This record gives sequence, structure tokens and C-alpha cells, in this order.
Amino acid sequence: MQGNRNRGPHRGPGRVPEKPHNLKKAMGDLLKYCHNDMAVIIVSLIFAAGGAVLTIIGPRQISRITDMITSGLMTEIDMAGITRVGILLLTIYATSALLTFLQHYLMAGFNQRLSRRMRGDIVGKINRLPLSYFNFHEHGDVLSRVTNDVDTISMSLSNSLATIVSSVAQFVGCLIMMVITNWIMAGTSVVSTMIAMIIMMLIIGRSQKYFVARQKSLGDLNGYIEEMYTGHDIIRISNADDKVKSRFDELNGAVRSANFMSQFLGGLMQPLMGFIGNFGYVAVCVVGATLAMNGTITFGVITAFMIYVRQFQSPVQQIAQAMTNMQSAAAAAERVFEFLNETEMEDETEKDRKIRDVRGEVEFRHVKFAYPDKPEETIIRDFSAHVKPGQKVAIVGPTGAGKTTLVNLLMRFYETTGGDILIDGVNIRDMKRSEVHDLFGMVLQDTWLFEGTVRENLLYNTQNVPEEDMKAACKACGIHSFIKALPEGYDTVLSDNTAISAGQKQLMTIARAMIQNSPMLILDEATSSVDTRTELITQRAMDKLTEHRTCFVIAHRLSTIRNADMILVLRDGDIVEQGSHEELLAKGGFYAEIYNSQFEQAA
Repeated sequence: MQGNRNRGPHRGPGRVPEKPHNLKKAMGDLLKYCHNDMAVIIVSLIFAAGGAVLTIIGPRQISRITDMITSGLMTEIDMAGITRVGILLLTIYATSALLTFLQHYLMAGFNQRLSRRMRGDIVGKINRLPLSYFNFHEHGDVLSRVTNDVDTISMSLSNSLATIVSSVAQFVGCLIMMVITNWIMAGTSVVSTMIAMIIMMLIIGRSQKYFVARQKSLGDLNGYIEEMYTGHDIIRISNADDKVKSRFDELNGAVRSANFMSQFLGGLMQPLMGFIGNFGYVAVCVVGATLAMNGTITFGVITAFMIYVRQFQSPVQQIAQAMTNMQSAAAAAERVFEFLNETEMEDETEKDRKIRDVRGEVEFRHVKFAYPDKPEETIIRDFSAHVKPGQKVAIVGPTGAGKTTLVNLLMRFYETTGGDILIDGVNIRDMKRSEVHDLFGMVLQDTWLFEGTVRENLLYNTQNVPEEDMKAACKACGIHSFIKALPEGYDTVLSDNTAISAGQKQLMTIARAMIQNSPMLILDEATSSVDTRTELITQRAMDKLTEHRTCFVIAHRLSTIRNADMILVLRDGDIVEQGSHEELLAKGGFYAEIYNSQFEQAA
């Protein structure tokens, strides 16, 4: 139902620089990726080639039937001989059809396995990528790789790989049979076909860049649509419709241009091939008629050759179309493998440190941090703090001071550049990320509810929770009555059409954190979306939630953290003040300045 972006520290000034395109390498990577199904591919291609070769033998038998009829017109037609040849011809074509059917069946299975595996690998890759990757890449672009690019690869391979092999087999086979039948007529056909192949290669070389541009522009458009749809309300309020539409038209125009050029140049090959094919057909007819009048060949040879010419030139057209499809597959494969080859988080299979009985003691020792893409810009310079078990720690400071970054380091969404973070004396670097994440429950300012029942949203990734505990958490957050009033109560499916306010969504995420019952908590101004009356209910629920738990609160409204045991005041990545609310006000320093300024603004 709802999926807001993770709020990244550097979202957007930056696009990653484009890498040079290498479609040949992309196709090589795709073939390596398919190594598990290589036996199926080879058998399928053998069937395709076999079916094509058998169709080539047919015209030879038709030539025999034609000669039998021609020679028997003056005497008696050998019907028994014609019947034998006809049965042989029927057997040949039936076997060819069977091999073609088996080839399509095997390729269909291969393509679906490839799509399934590729999507699975992309989803698995998403979970292994550092958070920083998604701060520089639009979510819609990643989605486009999972859907559009994988579908393009599957459809292109399905329509093209076997076509190329069968067409090549048919092309070579026809050439051999034509030379055997009559080399003069074969030469006439080959010259016209070579002209067609040269034109085809020139068009392929020209159109290659447009297939790459088509996949990239489609990813950019999907990313922009996803981003604008997420912020649709803000766009309306800001009267930015014209600006959004202008940018959409620009991206949509890029998709149109790339699609037009790729489809135009790709579609240009077929009529060109058809024209040249018909030209060659006429040339062969003229040459064949001349040879027949001279008595060099029989009428049956001309009949067979007419079929061979069509079978000889048809593969060129099929190869041209298949190569167009393969260009699309190569462009899509390049984007997929570019994503799969991104640098992952370090492997942690060897790490076995765990905290059995969590007390919640947290220590920051001279923590330093700079984002990997900008190592010269230090965000946190030298941060040290000691949090005792069960303390409520508020992190305050102006925008850009490093509040969210500090929490991201604590959760190991990012790795520290220097210094250490310890939980109950254990360095979090020595623990698996999943172990660290299990220690914390999180309530973020950006709520996240998915399309599912209320119960599924509340019990998300939590097992064996009694019904009474779930309802108790909802009662503590003041949403039990609201949920019971829904059409199906806790089994109501949440969707875009379900009337739920922003405050109710926030309260549901708070109830979810209470149900998870993690030993430590991270709260990112969890009451920011609720009204004053609801804030009182929420604050009582939060007080109960944070009892006997170490809790880190990223505070924007300082009035909500007066009862914090420790307040860390950050400024430009450093702790400039530390103490309780009363102690910091008494000092009259930076905390007192920003605290008083909030009330002055409110007044």
C-alpha cells in the first residue's frame, strides 16, 4: 500500500557516471549465466537445426515428383512411384514439425527458468547491497531491471536464439543443395543474398546504440514515475504539476525517440530483405528459363529451385529480425549484469559473535565516518559516548548534523571509517548484520505499511505472537477501537482505498515495534505525524514501550525529549554538549539556543 523511500544522506545531487556499453561482453556474460541449462540449449538448437535441414530435403523430392509427372504426360504417369515419394515427403515434413515442436517446448522451459533465476538473483542482490547504493540509484530503475529488462531477455532469447540456428542451418543447407542442383542458378541467388546481408550488417551496426538507449531511458522514466507518484500529494500542494509534466514529457520523449529509432532501423531490414529477395527470385526465374530452353536443366529442377530460393532468402530475413531482438536482449542483459556485479557488503559467514542476554549497554569510541563516494567530506569527526542499559538517549541537532547517520552506523547500515561501536562490550563489526538488526526495534518518521491485512502488518516478520499480546499493544497505542471499527477488523486488507490517516499509520508502526519486543529501540521522531491529542496517547504508549530498554530517539521537536536520561547535541558531526534536559538548559549553550528558538517560532 505504501512504500516511502529510505531517506538517504546524499540522495540526488548525484547520478553515478555512465559506463561504456559493451553488448558483446553482455551476451558473453549471459551465455555464462546460462551454463546450467547449456545441455538443454544445445539439444534445443540441434532440434531446430534438424527441423530446418529436413525442410531442405523436401524440394528435392518435389523435383522428383514433377519430373515423374512431366515424363509421364506423353506415356503413363507412375502413380506408385509418386505415392512412394509422397509418403517419404510427408514423413520428412512430419519429422521436421516434431523437431520444431520439441525445440519450442525446451526453449519455453529454459526461458522461464532463466527469468525465475534472474529475478531471484536480483532480489537476493538487493539484500546484499549496501544502503549507499540506493541513495544514488532510483528505485524505479531497479524495478525496471527486475521486470522490463528480464522480460526483454526472456522474450528475445525465446524468439531469436533457435531462429538464428535454424536459419543458419537452412541457409547453409539450401546453399549446398542449390550448388548440387545447378551452380549457375545458385550463383545468381547468392549474389543477391550477399547484397542483403551487407545491408543487414550496416543497419545492425547503426542501430545498436538505440537499443541501449531504449532500455536506459525506460529505466529513467520508471524511476521518475515511481518518485513522483510517491510524492503526489506534495506535488499537488506545491502546484508543481506543470514542472512534473514538463520533466515527464522530456523523459517520455527520450523513450519515444529511442524506441522510434530502434524500431525503425530494426523494422527497415524486413522490407529491404523482401525487396532484394524478390529481385533475386526474378533473376533466378530468368536464368532458369534460359537454361531450360537450352536443355541444360529439366522443368523439375526449376520447380525445386524456386522453393530453394525462397528457403535460401527467408533465413536472411529471419536472421535480420533475430539479430534485432538479440540487440534488445544484449542491452537488457548489460543492465541486469551491471546490477548483479555491483559491490556487495562484506561476507559475514565466518562471524559467530552473539549477545545472549542483552543488557543494552552501548559505547561509541572515537567514531569517525565519511561516505565512500566522498571520503574527503567527514560527516562524523570524533564521536564518543557511553550509554548505560535502559537509558533513553535523545540525539538532537540541526539538519545535516549527523543524527540519522549516527543511527545508521549503530545499525551497521554503514560501516564506520574509524573507531568502534560496542554493544554489551561486543564490537558490532564482529557480529553479523542480521544479529545486530535483531537487537533493535525501529519506528521511523516515514511510515511503511504494505498491502495486506492489519494483522499481517502488525505481526510483520514476527512469529508465534498470542492474539492477546497483539491487541494489548494496539490498546496501548489507542488504535484497537479504530481497528475493530474497520469492515473486517484485524483481517481488513489495507490498500490505497482504505481510509487511514497519517497518524493512524504511525500508531500502527509503533504497535508493530511493541509486538516485536526487541531489547533496544530506535525512534525517529515517531510522533511527528500525529495531532496534539493523539500525541499524548502516543507518548504514554512510547513510555511503556521504552521501559527497561535502551532507547535512541532522533528528536526534531525538543519538547518530546524532556524526560530523556541523556541528550546528545550534535553539530557538524561532533558532540558539542551532553547531559539531561535541565543540565543543558542551565548551561545556556547550543541546546538552550535551539530549544528556545523552537518556542519562539511556535509563539
